[in-house]
Amino acid sequence: MPHSLTARLILMLSLVLPAGVPDPATALQTSAGRVSIAPVASGLTEPWGLAFLPGGEAGGGALVTERDGRLLLLRDGRATPVAGLPEVAASGQGGLLDVMVPRDFAQTREVFLSFAQPQAGGAGTALAVGRLSQDGGRLEDLRVIFEMTGGNSGGRHFGSRIVEAPDGTIFLTIGDRGDGMLAQVLSRHNGSVLRLNRDGSVPADNPFVDVAGARPEIWSYGHRNPQGAALDLQGNLWIHEHGARGGDEVNRIRRGANYGWPVISYGRHYSGGRIGEGTEKPGMEQPAFYWDPSIAPSGMLFYSGRLWPEWRGDIFVGSLNSDLVIRLDGETVREAERWDSPETTRVRDIREAPDGSIWFLSVGEGAIYRMTPG
Repeated sequence: MPHSLTARLILMLSLVLPAGVPDPATALQTSAGRVSIAPVASGLTEPWGLAFLPGGEAGGGALVTERDGRLLLLRDGRATPVAGLPEVAASGQGGLLDVMVPRDFAQTREVFLSFAQPQAGGAGTALAVGRLSQDGGRLEDLRVIFEMTGGNSGGRHFGSRIVEAPDGTIFLTIGDRGDGMLAQVLSRHNGSVLRLNRDGSVPADNPFVDVAGARPEIWSYGHRNPQGAALDLQGNLWIHEHGARGGDEVNRIRRGANYGWPVISYGRHYSGGRIGEGTEKPGMEQPAFYWDPSIAPSGMLFYSGRLWPEWRGDIFVGSLNSDLVIRLDGETVREAERWDSPETTRVRDIREAPDGSIWFLSVGEGAIYRMTPG
């Protein structure tokens, strides 16, 4: 990057975090009483993923991705760019996507990134890992540890959420890349949840390791475009995924299971036409919950109850098309509450900070917000 452009970028980023007197917080009435929504950072471009670093009230800082290919470190009232990133294919829905900080970061300093990687004929979802330098300015020894088979020139459905499993393996969601029937083909990664070891190798107990022709990384399949993934308080993996016109799903992920797309769905094609064979078929999983009409869900967390005990175990989801944050009851997996405010414009990611506050990324506002009691 030319020196002058770097200087302008650093100057711009030094203005990202609120300084001096902060902007007034928005008060929102909820089932747990009044909450305050306050800005953490603004001036962002297409923020996509958020992860906290260990230590301190909101961690030792936070990392946020911007889809065009920037990774920012938010710390001590400043936002600074992190160098050493992979080349990304930033077109359509592709680009630099999720970021995950593993539990052993204090020892390893590893950071995982998912992104659209340029491939022959287009792009495909990939996973990289590098070590964050001590000053936070660079990812060192960055290496791509996985890339999907057969990317294409379409700009849709990269999926791309990363979750660390309780046993230290890594779950990665991949969308169908706009080719629905490939989500039913085990020889392709399209429309699947993968399970990988930390170095990108395949765990020996994955369900399709010994199935001829199958991709051994696959943990579950038959997904359309999973843009939310999280562990519940018992350590089970859940995802949500976009339907077409209706049929957004919340699914508890089971080893080796087929979630049906595009053979079964509770939605319809954008043209209004019927999808597949209906809503049920033997051997295919039913969603725990679905939305019709669609909310275009993105981001997902199971809340610990640290600041709001009444919400312990509940699920929080952002909406890209309805400008909402939605709370699902964790026991019934049914909608319990919808919040909309000027800040909840195209909510891309939602996370619980180490202090129990809830942070979310607003694409529409180009900002990060923090929710606290009162």
